[in-house]
Amino acid sequence: MSDKAEARLMELRTDSEEFSKAHATRIHLDEFKKSKLAILMKRAETEGHKTAAAQEREARSDPEYIQLLEDLKTATEISERLRWRLEVAKLGVAVWQTSQANERAERRAYGA
Repeated sequence: MSDKAEARLMELRTDSEEFSKAHATRIHLDEFKKSKLAILMKRAETEGHKTAAAQEREARSDPEYIQLLEDLKTATEISERLRWRLEVAKLGVAVWQTSQANERAERRAYGA
């Protein structure tokens, strides 16, 4: 295997590890969003908001909830960027494989 191919494989291993971590963070934040909403609704209830609608309104407008949404947005951006880097790499491998197959076919056609 060429040095260039080995370097690219190492880069893909690193990207896949980064993607895994970013994806896990995104999923965690997405699930934690539900818990945070419940926590903030409970806080709103202690502040005198009796109906679920009023509690939810207060919870969703809380700065902590809004920050969580920003964090989720960032985590999603990172995760998706890494996912697409890996997809592009897969396409690159497919193109390289096709190119190699074409070269082999051409060599066989000319008896090389």
